[in-house]
Amino acid sequence: MAQTQDKIDELAINTIRTLSIDAIQKANSGHPGTAMDAAPVAYTLWQQFLRYDPKSPYWINRDRFVLSSGHASMLLYSLIHLAGTEAADSVYQKQGGEAVTLADIESFREDGSRCPGHPEYGWTTGVESTTGPLGQGIATSVGMAIAGKWLAATYNKPDFELFDYNVYAVCGEGCLMEGVGNEAASLAGHLKLSNLCWIFDNNNVTIDGHADITFTEDVAKRFEAYGWNVVRVADANDLGELTGALNEFLAADDAPTIIIVHSHIGYGSPGKHDTPKAHGEPLGPDEVRRTKEFFGFDPDKFFVVPDGVREHFTTHIGRRGAGVRVKWEALFADYGRAYPDEAKQVKLIRDRDLPEGWDADIPSFDADATGIATRAASGKVLNAVAAKVPWVLGGAADVAGSTKVILDYADAGEFQPYGELGDYSGNNLRYGIREHAMCAVVNGMVLSGLRAYDSCYLIFTDYARGAIRLASLMDIPVLHIWTHDSISLGQDGPTHQPVEQLASLRAIPGLMVIRPADANETAEAYRLALPNKSRPVALVLTRQTIPIFDRSTFATASGLTKGAYVLADAPDGKPDVILIGTGSEVALCVAARDLLAKDNIQARVVSMPCRELFEEQPDEYKCSVLPREITARVTVEEASPLGWDRYAGPDGIVLGMNTFGLSAPLKVVSEHFGFTPEKVAEAAKKTLGR
Repeated sequence: MAQTQDKIDELAINTIRTLSIDAIQKANSGHPGTAMDAAPVAYTLWQQFLRYDPKSPYWINRDRFVLSSGHASMLLYSLIHLAGTEAADSVYQKQGGEAVTLADIESFREDGSRCPGHPEYGWTTGVESTTGPLGQGIATSVGMAIAGKWLAATYNKPDFELFDYNVYAVCGEGCLMEGVGNEAASLAGHLKLSNLCWIFDNNNVTIDGHADITFTEDVAKRFEAYGWNVVRVADANDLGELTGALNEFLAADDAPTIIIVHSHIGYGSPGKHDTPKAHGEPLGPDEVRRTKEFFGFDPDKFFVVPDGVREHFTTHIGRRGAGVRVKWEALFADYGRAYPDEAKQVKLIRDRDLPEGWDADIPSFDADATGIATRAASGKVLNAVAAKVPWVLGGAADVAGSTKVILDYADAGEFQPYGELGDYSGNNLRYGIREHAMCAVVNGMVLSGLRAYDSCYLIFTDYARGAIRLASLMDIPVLHIWTHDSISLGQDGPTHQPVEQLASLRAIPGLMVIRPADANETAEAYRLALPNKSRPVALVLTRQTIPIFDRSTFATASGLTKGAYVLADAPDGKPDVILIGTGSEVALCVAARDLLAKDNIQARVVSMPCRELFEEQPDEYKCSVLPREITARVTVEEASPLGWDRYAGPDGIVLGMNTFGLSAPLKVVSEHFGFTPEKVAEAAKKTLGR
């Protein structure tokens, strides 16, 4: 019987390998080596350990599997296909049919295939996170583990262990070299995330050659220093050793685990085994033939799934996954009767919905010429929302007090390992000085259903761009809160004064970049951002105080929802010139409008907090805000002028930054670079003269 089991195990593993080899060879593009050497690891995990129901792939308490080595995507697609995972979209709606068909595998890397070059969340059911840039997957898995700990601490009750899922991530040398991976590992060790397991496929190869030309550190000692549980597997093909290692992870209850698996890239390929050539290119027709012969497969047949292999997956992961899921649903039904309010919250989390009245306590702000910094207004709104939506949680990269994102409502608490600092039910996360990992971690939390946010100074988005971009690529509603948004932060100087960051964020497809003009626009930004289920939002906020406009005189702040609106107009609605601003510069435009009026020049002031939203409006609305016949226009933003010519037009003037900033008090900086009401009015007169 054991021999029969060994035989079907070997056949299933080699099926994963040969499907990967065939798909990559047909595409004439891809990375076969890791899919070949890591097949036994992934197979053992899926067949024996993963609590995952292929028929209900978005069950909320499922174990998560993240292929951080995204170049080995065919490994994951083969598993999804053989396990019989059913198709569903990223908002959990069943679509029917297979998530990955054999035809998809045969059209690997081709247009329309559910098997793109790297795994893409929302496109291929069974892919828990988009992974491409190395290190992103393991960092995202930390967020998934944090979410698991928070859900368990918040919703588990005596006799109702509702949440107990584990998170597994397969990674390679590249993921462990990347800075984001190191940041994430350090954070996970501090937080003692015992539900997190990284599997390091240690094949000692990167694209440029054997890894020892760049990577000679002792990984085990590094992770021991991080506070991780370290387990070693000497042979990736030893299923018994792999099973023992995974059981060691399950037994660890006070630290995350890394399993270091020694493998041979391109295993089974007679000519490319253990060579860099197996990493990033197809094996080639002759080598495919020889490799299939090594595995006992007919070299003249392609995309073969031998009899019994699919049934074998159904018997193990299929049957086990369905069993634990059905048992959990019965538990949840009983939980709903005992704890109806908590059960309702769990359903809302699952569906990315918000409770009724979630925005009831969002404050409105009275007119004030001195005003308030939008970062401070944001802090007030964030607390009002989080008190109503318990699964809003997050923090900043060591500047939470400065960016005003500390949640101080009753029972908010600190997310920390159990002890004097807090516990896992806390809503305030301390990310440390780890901007890149912070944003990747938040991606993982949002992928798990939580409404998580991150925060730092706008300048440091440069450190986190990879994760910011992936949130948009995945269409997930991450909330970024960036402050210290311009040269007006003053004396910290040009190293901290953002210039090009707004333009670069606006260049990311799908990301809504919102720079509110006052406290009430900030409140409207939250009303817009939170109900959204499928789009990341970047709030860009001031350090300095700015006026709160009198909305009985000016237009209501709800105009923010259209991206741009007429804040103040000429008395007859026929302005001579249009002044367009964002953020703190809108107040400059208002002051310039008053100066121009003294010279009988009528100006319209347009607040444009979100260019992306404005571009999505009908042409009729856009023309009502920016009539084509009014060509005298001035745009004002203390940032790169890139893109503003679109709104200034050929006769208009763009006031922006073409240099870095200056270390000096705010007033000196503003005057030095010409961001004053007088300079805006002067530009308006100049464009009228044209």
